[in-house]
This record gives sequence, C-alpha cells and structure tokens, in this order.
Amino acid sequence: MATAAKIGIGSAINRVDGVEKVTGSARYAGEHPVENLLYGYIVEAAIAKGRVLSVDEDAARAVPGVVEVITHLNRPHVAWTDHSYQDEMKIPGSPFRPLYDDRIQFSQQPIALVLAETFEAARYAASLIEIAYETEAHNTDFDVALDEKYVPKKKRSGYVPPKDRGDAAQAFADAPLKVAGDYRLAPEHHNPMEMFGSTVEWHGDGSITVWDKTQGSQGVHAYLASVFGFSKKKLRVLNPYVGGAFGSGLRPQHQVFLAVLAAKMLERSVRVTMTRQQMFSHAYRPQAVQSIALGADRTGKLTAIRNAATTSTSRYEDNMENVVTWGLMNYDCPNADAEYTVAQIDTPTSADMRAPGAATGMTLFEIAIDEMAYAAKVDPLEFRLINYSPIDAMNGTPYTSKALREAFREGAEAFKWSERSAEPRSMREGSELIGWGCATGMWDAQFSKTSASAKLTANGHLEVACATSDIGTGSYTVMTLVAADTLGLPPEQITAKLGDSDLPTAPVEGGSWGAASSGAAVQLACQAVGKKLLKAAGKIAGEPLGGAKIEDVLFEDGCIVLKDTPTVRVPFGDAMRAADLTEIEEEATAAPGFGDMWKGLHKSKNTHSAIFAEVRVDEELGVVRVTRIVDAVAAGRIINPKTARSQILGGVVMGIGMALHEETFSDHRLGRWMNHNFGEYHVPVHADIHDIQVIFVDEPDPEVTPLGVKGLGEIGIVGTAAAIANAIYHATGKRVRSLPITIDKILE
Repeated sequence: MATAAKIGIGSAINRVDGVEKVTGSARYAGEHPVENLLYGYIVEAAIAKGRVLSVDEDAARAVPGVVEVITHLNRPHVAWTDHSYQDEMKIPGSPFRPLYDDRIQFSQQPIALVLAETFEAARYAASLIEIAYETEAHNTDFDVALDEKYVPKKKRSGYVPPKDRGDAAQAFADAPLKVAGDYRLAPEHHNPMEMFGSTVEWHGDGSITVWDKTQGSQGVHAYLASVFGFSKKKLRVLNPYVGGAFGSGLRPQHQVFLAVLAAKMLERSVRVTMTRQQMFSHAYRPQAVQSIALGADRTGKLTAIRNAATTSTSRYEDNMENVVTWGLMNYDCPNADAEYTVAQIDTPTSADMRAPGAATGMTLFEIAIDEMAYAAKVDPLEFRLINYSPIDAMNGTPYTSKALREAFREGAEAFKWSERSAEPRSMREGSELIGWGCATGMWDAQFSKTSASAKLTANGHLEVACATSDIGTGSYTVMTLVAADTLGLPPEQITAKLGDSDLPTAPVEGGSWGAASSGAAVQLACQAVGKKLLKAAGKIAGEPLGGAKIEDVLFEDGCIVLKDTPTVRVPFGDAMRAADLTEIEEEATAAPGFGDMWKGLHKSKNTHSAIFAEVRVDEELGVVRVTRIVDAVAAGRIINPKTARSQILGGVVMGIGMALHEETFSDHRLGRWMNHNFGEYHVPVHADIHDIQVIFVDEPDPEVTPLGVKGLGEIGIVGTAAAIANAIYHATGKRVRSLPITIDKILE
C-alpha cells in the first residue's frame, strides 16, 4: 500500500497557529481574562531631564473607580543595585529603574501609575495629575552629541570589535580613485502591531502569573525575580502569542515592572498596556552616521577601506552594535581600518531592531560601494564580483558556506540585470525615470544553547515543548516540522508548546537563532523518544524488527520501519503497549559544538543575500515607487519555504520603509519625539508594495548548525534600502547619502 508523502523539513505548509491568529482566538498579553482585575495607566514625564518636585494627585484620586496612584514617593521596596536590574542583553551601564526616585532621564519616562477598576477611569484620572518639575539642560540633537562621542570602556555582550589590516590611511591617500563621505540613518521605532502590555494574575498566596509581551519569557522571569525577590516557584511568565517585536521585546519594558509592582503592592491582579504614543517611550533603532572612505585602482579593485561610525545611546547605558565590521568582512581589500563610537543623548537607551548593526552599517556601506563602482565606471554588480572575498576578509577565516556568488547570479538572471542601461537618467517611461540598483546583504548565522522536551502518548500524539517564543517568525511551525521529520508523524498529530517560563530552557528569541536552536533541541528530544520506542519494540513477541539498532530503522507514518525491509513496520502504539508504556517523554539540550558543528568552530558563520531593486521616480514631483525587488538569499537549509518566504518579504518591506519612509523626529527644544503616532510616523502600506520575488539559493551547510539552518528573520532587511537608494541614483543621477530618501532630498 502506498504511503502518504512525508511532511517534514523542507515541506511548505501553512502556519500551524494560523487559524488561531486569523480568527482572534489567540490571546495576547493584554487580552487574558482575569477576575477582579485592575487597570493601570502610565503617566509620563513632560520634560527630558530634571527632577519631579511634586505630584498633585488629589483630583485623580477623586475619580470614581480609582484605587491607587503609585509614584516614587509611595512605591513599595524594590531592588536598588544595578546588577538586580540587568537583563539578558547585558547592556553596560546603569539600567533604567521605573519609579525609583525623582530623577527624570528622558521625555515620556514613566513617573506615575494610576490604578482603577476600568481602563477608562485610569486614563481619565491620569490626565488630572499635575506634576511640578525642576528642569535641567538637555540634548537630544545627535549632531551636537557627536562632539563628545567616545569608545565605551566596557563592551556589550556580542559586540565584535573591528580588526584593521594593512595601512588603510596611506592606501587611501595613494588611490587613483576615491570616494569619501558621511552616510546617515535616522532614528526608527519598532512599532509592532501589538503594543506592549502585561497582565498579572495575583493568586493570593504571594505567587503571580504574568502574561507579557516579550521575546523571552525566561528573561522576564529572571528580571522580575531579581527585582522583586520572587522565588522561582512563585512566578510564571507566559508569552504564547506575540504580535511582532523586531527586537523591542528583547529586554523587559517598563510596563511589566509597573504591573508587577502594582499587583504586589495592592495584592490584586493588574493589567498595564501602552498606547501607541507610549510605544515611543522606550526602545528604538539608534541614529547613526558612518564616515566611509574607499580607494580603488582604475580597474575597480578596492585598495583601501576606511569606516568610522557613531550611533546614539542614552546617558545611562552604552548600547553598542556591530556597525563597521560588515564591509571589512565582505570585501577583498588589502588595507582596511574601522572605528566605532557612541554618543549620548537624553533619550531612552537605543535598542536592537531587526538586524541591529548590519541593517545600519551594511546598508550605508553598500551605498558607498555603489558610488565607487560609478567612479570606476564599472557595472555595480561586476564591481562586487571583482572585490568578492571567498573568506571572511576581516578575520581571515573561511566560512562554513558562502553562496553569495550564486545568489548574485540567480538574482541577476531573475531581475534581467543584463538589460540595464549603464548611465544614470538613461531609462524612462513617460514622466517617470526608471532606475535599477543592487546591493549585498549579510547577517550572522547564530546558534544558542537550547533545551526541548518531547512526549509521545500511546494514541500516537506527540507534544514538543520549549520556552522559546514565536514573535511572528513561525516557531510553532518550525518545531512541528522538525518533530514530524524526526519521528515520521503528520503535523496534525503534533502539538508545539512554547512561550512559558516553566518549559525547557531557551534564550530570548532574536538574532535569527530561534529556528536553528530550538529546532535542533526538538530534533534531539524526538531522537531520544525514537530510541525509547525502538527499545520498547524489542518487547514485542517474535521481535519483528530482529534486534535492529537505531541506525537500521526509520520512523514513518507512526511506525518503526526497517530500512532494508520497508515492509516490516511496527506501529508506535504496538511498541508502547508491549512495553506497558502509556507515554514516553524525553528532554534534550542542543549546545554549540556537537555533531558536525565542531568542524565549523573556527569558521565564520553568516547568511548572505543579493538584492536587486527597480524604482520609478516622477521627474517633476520626486515621488518614488519601488516597483520591483528580487532578493536572492543564501541561508543554508530552509525548514519551511512558505513561512521562510514570508520572513524575507517582511524584511524587504521594512527595508523599503528604511529607504523611503521611517524616521522619528525630535523637537530638540523639548527633547521629545514629535511624530509618536501612526498618523505621522510613516511605514510602508499596501499601496507602496509591488512585486517582490524571493529566491532561496541552494546552500548545504552541516557545519553551521545541527540542522544546517542559518536563520531568516534579519537577512531580508539588510541591504534592501541600499539597493533602493542605488536605484534612485541610477534613475535620477542624484546621490542621497541619508536615509530615508524623502521627496525633499530628491528635489533639493
């Protein structure tokens, strides 16, 4: 009898959690029903720097339904050391402590929390609170702060300092062809669909359950336990559904602190959610300036790379990103140097936002590379191939794999790059100038220690569990497909559980390591279940499998099958009944270095992409339309082509936003973000998006991670804005070095 086609790694299936999300049955952090619930509304500072002198809360307390107003004056005791407030990101400095004292460090800082029986009462009462301030001089102007830029003494975890080679200063001075300039990126805010919120259920015995919008339940668990002194058993954090985050949820945000503080103080369940305007009161992609100097000979071969960048951070922490290393790694050039500094402004600490460092540094560098290609009178794609490095040029190490050449070839063929007219302003249709541009993308292929469990019951149902998160990246589906592939069960018989601090240990979801790490842990746990199944099958009378070893069998359609004699099949249920088992449960941990990963321990591990963009620019109005994108991605093994394509599409759309739309403006007189709403903070909408083609280049890589997976969450955005900027130059002949490229920059 013919068996159904096996569904597993490589199968293009729908999201297993898709129905819950589109029907509204998936509950997010601010939606969980809890009895006797109080609602908190955050009161924010109206100044950027100074002190709170007094809080007049009488009118607020008189509002019917108001239960309490919490400020630094009446809050209960909390931890006081910096160490207690440290989170998984380990940003050097003194972490922000909500309601700790009267000091104000940035505009929109939370300075009070109003608790009421309804959200509406809390919001109205909050509007009645009057705060008296003592103001101090502030600065939110990044260009002013550049005068005091510095190299932090203590480096953030994960920061990679650049490595110089040769004599870049002399090589640049001697180069017959030179390009030099400052390239800029405006600050951006993450703005995921789901706003930050936390629901805290008070159980009456001093224990709480917290539903939080976060990218890591166990990270929030550790933070709350440290700050408030909860024992592990008295605290549980859940985030089964997260409505996007893009890095803003890597750290616990202040609403979860405030919700737990209020619940503990009042011994009641509490919910605190942010408004869209309040979403601008914390994490954002840092503003950046990158001074790039490139030298080349007249054939287009790079002879010098000089790359210096500065990004913004707060007064109280040194947030750092890997900004300047990407060009040094990617291009073959004998002389290269780089410097990275930060500059403090009076805002919250900047934060990781999709492809932190690379989305800034690689994108701006690729605009400069395009300039040099034109200076050398070399086709921009050919220029990148002339300077292609098969190894990590900064570290001098081989890659576990690098299929960027193939990505360029396949992407150029799909885009029909060979039909491009070389000269700027040489392609048009009616009143629109047409431009074609390309760029390179690059990101880390990371792997983190992760644990998972697998539990098989005699009825053939499998449950796999891991504390990882699904922030829209498809973790539920990844875990399901890996389990299906390993034990040969259909996805309908598999349940994936995640987003719970009580589940097996997993790091915060970010950096594109989720699929590789949780997938490997699930595979190991399922393999352990498989071994127990095979042992159980040995209890069957007559031993139909003949004492086969694990390497002699495979798992298919809920059966143990002899590889050499596929007609010999033992159903899982038969094996478990023979051994008198109602369930088999195993837990396993995947850590860097096991399997073939040891071969790649001293190699560089990265994803790469080749992006091609077409723009049409209205010659009179300067309006830009991105009409076509081809993104060819080399990212190792693809677990689910359907959801993988969605990840790249999302990254490309964010890249379009970076290129043309996204920018947070500050009124430096007030030290306050001006466009803190969706009416004035522009992001791409349906009308802005046209044809996007995603190509996955074949790139087997058993050394990078146990599954050969490199991750896809970040690579889609890296370089996309550069390809668009380069296409705008090709269309108009005007080189814009600051993102986003708005109409005024094209017309000026």
